[in-house]
Amino acid sequence: MITSRITAFSRFPILLLALTLLAGACSSPDKDDTLIIYSGRSKALVEELVSDYREQSDINVEVRYGNDAELMSLMQEEGEKSPADVFWANTTGALGAATRADMLSQLPDSLLQIPSSYTPSSGLWLPITSRFRVLAYNSNNVEASELPSSVLDLPEHSEFKGKVGWTPSYSSFYDFMTALRDLQGEETARSWVESMQELNPKSYTSNTPMIQALASGEIDVALTNHYYVLRMKHGGAEGEYEGNEEEEEEEGEEQESQPQKNAPVGTYHFEDGDAGNLALVTGAGILNSTNNKQEATEFLRFLVSKQAQQFAADQVHEYPAVRDVKLPEYMLPAQKAINLSPKYDYEKLSQLEPTLKMLRDVGLN
Repeated sequence: MITSRITAFSRFPILLLALTLLAGACSSPDKDDTLIIYSGRSKALVEELVSDYREQSDINVEVRYGNDAELMSLMQEEGEKSPADVFWANTTGALGAATRADMLSQLPDSLLQIPSSYTPSSGLWLPITSRFRVLAYNSNNVEASELPSSVLDLPEHSEFKGKVGWTPSYSSFYDFMTALRDLQGEETARSWVESMQELNPKSYTSNTPMIQALASGEIDVALTNHYYVLRMKHGGAEGEYEGNEEEEEEEGEEQESQPQKNAPVGTYHFEDGDAGNLALVTGAGILNSTNNKQEATEFLRFLVSKQAQQFAADQVHEYPAVRDVKLPEYMLPAQKAINLSPKYDYEKLSQLEPTLKMLRDVGLN
């Protein structure tokens, strides 16, 4: 390429040619001209919001997708040379890990004051939405009044032997188990898992096929996140990215589903404050290594805007992090959902390794 350009400009002095090449290099796009987001959230949710932001802000935005663990590993490998400006995570555990690794930059108070709940004491990441752990059940086979008041009591229901579903290799299950370990102690958490195994639960690689199995009567109850039930009954985009991208595409995890309003699937909540109702918070932070801090801050501000938060509620059935967003009538009121979850320091979800070890020890990981 350089040879052809020298030939084309052979009548000009070599010095002028060198200056021309240098100017061209300086004006070419680089990471300083593009806002780069590493997203643990699924493309089905992110792509539409990012496209809207591009149009509104006239900023070039690129997104790299992957699960939280993959992106954390990549950012640690890249270090200060990482091209990423924003880490948009599916779990607060990943954001807590990024905080401990000193990857994230302090956010301005004006931004941190926007969310109405779950804002971390560190001020290094911004809550965007939340989902809640629930016990889904087949309403043809199970009476809600017969279900336990605590997730800890579920193993005592021998009538569900062989008819319980769970997703023990999913990040939301890891978060639940990490919180259970922290809230109830290692011994109680291990005992619960071992007792659950005596029910001979059916393991699923993802939540969507598990809820489909629940509707068909293959299982009677399932430990899952609230919006999978709502997604089956009301349709909408998928917002969670938890596993291998190819597997999720094959299983339809990122496809918009057709509503099945009469599906015999109900949502059961344990008593207020029970770990079985744990809120699972998504969030985003700005990397210390960014050269686009102002642009990254404005993107986070967009994520907690009325527009983006309304989209999360309407299309993904997740709970907004801000007040005054109208929820679909089939969702619990936001404050009631918040009250169901135990009070918890969500940055503790970064303490994942002891959870994984415990699950390995009992043969689940």
